[in-house]
Amino acid sequence: MSTPLPLTHKRVLTVALPVVLSNATVPILGAVDTGVVGQMGLAAPIGAVGIGAIALTAIYWIFGFLRMGTAGLTAQASGAGRSGEVSALLSRGMIIGLGAGLVIMALQVPLVWLALQTAPASSEVESLAQTYMSIRIYGAPAAIGIYAVTGWLIGLERTRAVLLIQLWMNGLNIVLDLWFVLGLGWGVEGVAIATLIAEWSGLALGLWLCRDALNTPAWKDWPRVFERAQMILFARVNRDILLRSVMLQGIFLSFVFLGARFGDVTLAANHVLLQFLEITAYSMDGFAIAAETLVGQSMGARSAARVRRAALMTSFWGLITVLFTAGIFALFGPAIIDLMTTAPDVRAEARVYLPYMIAAPLVGCAAWMLDGIFIGATRSADMRNMMFVSALIYIAAVVVLMPLIGNHGLWVALLISFIARGITLGWKYPALERAAAA
Repeated sequence: MSTPLPLTHKRVLTVALPVVLSNATVPILGAVDTGVVGQMGLAAPIGAVGIGAIALTAIYWIFGFLRMGTAGLTAQASGAGRSGEVSALLSRGMIIGLGAGLVIMALQVPLVWLALQTAPASSEVESLAQTYMSIRIYGAPAAIGIYAVTGWLIGLERTRAVLLIQLWMNGLNIVLDLWFVLGLGWGVEGVAIATLIAEWSGLALGLWLCRDALNTPAWKDWPRVFERAQMILFARVNRDILLRSVMLQGIFLSFVFLGARFGDVTLAANHVLLQFLEITAYSMDGFAIAAETLVGQSMGARSAARVRRAALMTSFWGLITVLFTAGIFALFGPAIIDLMTTAPDVRAEARVYLPYMIAAPLVGCAAWMLDGIFIGATRSADMRNMMFVSALIYIAAVVVLMPLIGNHGLWVALLISFIARGITLGWKYPALERAAAA
């Protein structure tokens, strides 16, 4: 086994910063998609692309566990010097990703119908949304396969490759959007075809960036790829991450639905402020992913000291990030709100609840960083169980606080759920270090 590379701040930033830059490109693509169909001068195409994109993103999100599970297992295999298992993990992830995509394509009729029932709209919007989804759904194997590819690259610290994939996909998508919609007049179909081409080309680029693994025989060593013990481990880790993610998504969905009880203005204000939370999550994601990679490699090397150092160093940068983010929100929060909405009543209402968004990065830092640490260590059962406890605490807080202080109670309950995740995972952290030394 080769001597592990030193854990340095430069190494943390080398892993994290490409992910932060990659995340910054995501909202740009959404804005361009909306902008090009907006040039058609009709409301229906905008609504159709919005509904279709959200529905497919929600379906694909179910398989987001593949990115996290693959990253943790690959990092550990790399840290242990098991190069054959590293290559096998790429094949394992791709088989599951492509297989899941084919299942979605086969079930497209009921899935599209269910999506339109969940978000009912006018007949014109539904017709256009159906057209959009019926084209884009053929990119499902590529979209889910990319989860496996990016997870594998992250596990090996190759986040610059992840940034390159994201820049290529989003850049090509934007160019094709402009050509197909504004140049050729293809409308909603043009947006869907542009995304379809971008997804498949992104997967092709990703596999090319993994060519070192594909140039070795280990990736097609099928007895190794389908080894029973490794397949069970792969399934268990990903199952637990999926269950944890479903519970986390349930908290956020309930927050939105419960906020609707306080009227349209409060609902809109909550939605505006949730964008602050999304900004924080995108900023923190790079350092959480650095924790996945470096903690995972340290676990593979069976070094509790390196696990602790990796956890502390990545968390240091995570703390710097949330302090900066909270400061920006405190200084410029009202101006950011005004950029997001021109409605005076929504602006005023959002200002009332802005302090919760200033506090959110600070109280959520531990939860975000510990998520990355536990993913890297593949302690997925702990993540699942502590998420369950945190969800119960959130429900109890909602039941107690909403009747007393209304929407303030809802915000406090959400922050309490962040604190609960941080405390419960922190309680489990010593066992993680003990496992590294075992």
